[in-house]
Amino acid sequence: MINPQQVEAMIQAEMPDAQIQVQDLTGGGDHYQVTVVSSQFADKGLVQQHQLVYGALRQAMSTEAIHALAVKTYTPEAWQATAAS
Repeated sequence: MINPQQVEAMIQAEMPDAQIQVQDLTGGGDHYQVTVVSSQFADKGLVQQHQLVYGALRQAMSTEAIHALAVKTYTPEAWQATAAS
């Protein structure tokens, strides 16, 4: 089992500029939804953005500490646009 703070720390280690929200979807510590806002997503497609997040969580995913992961990614500009609407 892994806690939300550990998930956030793993992403932050790979993406230092990221703003990260982690939600435990089931309360069991193995099904998460993460929302990540980072300038590293600029000029990358959605699949590439998600690959960056999965890469940061590679160890937890390979040991099945995280069984399921829903990922939402935004550039800072896209995030601002969603906040404005």
